[in-house]
Amino acid sequence: MTALRLVLGDQLNASHPWFRQPDPGCVVVMMEIRSETDYVHHHAQKVLALFAAMRRFARALRDAGHRVHYLTIGDPDNRQDFAANLQWLAAHYEATRFERMEADEWRVERVLDEAAARIGLPTTVVDSAHFLVGRDELARVFNERVPRLEYFYRDMRRRHGLLLDEHSKPVGGRWNFDTDNRARWPGDPPAPDWPWAPTDVSALWGEVVAAGVRTLGEPGAGALAWPLSRSQARAGLEAFVTRALPYFGRFQDAMSHREPLLFHSALSFALNTKMLHPREVMDAALGAFETGAVDIAACEGFVRQILGWREYVRGVYWGRMPGYAETNALQARRPLPRWYWTGETHMACLRHAIGQSLRRAYAHHIQRLMVIGNFALLAGCDPDAVDAWYLGIYIDAFQWVELPNTRGMSQYADGGVVASKPYAASAGYIKRQSDYCKGCRYDPGRRHGADACPFNALYWDFMLRHEAEFAAHPRMAMPYRAWRRMDASEREATLDHARHLLGRLDLL
Repeated sequence: MTALRLVLGDQLNASHPWFRQPDPGCVVVMMEIRSETDYVHHHAQKVLALFAAMRRFARALRDAGHRVHYLTIGDPDNRQDFAANLQWLAAHYEATRFERMEADEWRVERVLDEAAARIGLPTTVVDSAHFLVGRDELARVFNERVPRLEYFYRDMRRRHGLLLDEHSKPVGGRWNFDTDNRARWPGDPPAPDWPWAPTDVSALWGEVVAAGVRTLGEPGAGALAWPLSRSQARAGLEAFVTRALPYFGRFQDAMSHREPLLFHSALSFALNTKMLHPREVMDAALGAFETGAVDIAACEGFVRQILGWREYVRGVYWGRMPGYAETNALQARRPLPRWYWTGETHMACLRHAIGQSLRRAYAHHIQRLMVIGNFALLAGCDPDAVDAWYLGIYIDAFQWVELPNTRGMSQYADGGVVASKPYAASAGYIKRQSDYCKGCRYDPGRRHGADACPFNALYWDFMLRHEAEFAAHPRMAMPYRAWRRMDASEREATLDHARHLLGRLDLL
């Protein structure tokens, strides 16, 4: 009696019940396949990191006594497809059953259901033993009515008993310290170094190239500075809590061309591949708060990202798919400017944020939302193109977390399911939160003219383009009042400049 147990590249959870002790009646199956590398154009470092982490995980399982069948990308037995590989493996091992964990992505879940039907074995699907709320519960709650994040987050705090006093009230007297977390970074305190040393993956890169996998971005010259094992992920968590978390809250919305990470953790790849569990990550932050090493604003802000936002977007995803992936409430249709794939633009903020994304497969959430996503929103870029770009370029991007963040929060394509208003901003926001504007060829203080920052005219064009949708919104009344107070000639010049910009986006 032999069971095939499939483990995906984002299921590297050493604490899963499957792996508590070896089962001689089970063969753990892992595979690197073209159907997964090719469904979207992925960053080279994303492909490398996933494959390298998968191989280390498989080796650790073997060392612990588990039977593992691992198909590399260049294995001659690799059919490059879940169903074809599983059919062959089922025959090879004379398997009598098929077991798998729940997939995090709708697409993969459907593919694996079809694969199970093709191999024709009794199939068991188990929980991935990672998230804090079960998928069925999330699907039920978010299908009926999407709660606002703040209330979902408060419920999660109560459910898990986090940052509550003896009367079940929020520690510090407030549920949310977001207003304390918006400082511009002046350069001091110094930002910590990148938490992981490079790993030589040049041989693996040779295999990826030989297999014909098409990638974007820089492969890192064979040196990959990301966590590829649980021990490396744990070391990164410890480094973050010790060196960065004390300043994370205050500077979490800051951006700088001098530092790619500032005080962010960059733990999302380790979390989303399940090398780290969300509870252990939060417990590390809570422990630092309890000892006085970090203040409440820093601890609460970090906990909210994991306990609140991460679980929340998963609820939106599983409650609203598959239709959610087709929403386009603002009817945006333009292609992304070509410099989204090169970083070669005169706008310093986008040149840095996109260039960093291409070099490192990483940008922190404000760069993603308020620079890169903000421009696509203002320019009216097609959310399908935006989704594909974000899903491909970022090392931590899997559709369950990427889609609500881009199509929902960033592009407002879901019509307000995730965000209560569009995250649209002019150059003033970027200047206030970053050092990008200093030395840029464009002037953030001007709305029109050859030297005016494109964000300004495009912001007002966006607002006027969608006035019917947003003019009555209570949180957007102020900018519309400001627009009406402008001189008529100023309004006309601003919109004329916006039309000029939209006709030459590739040249900005």
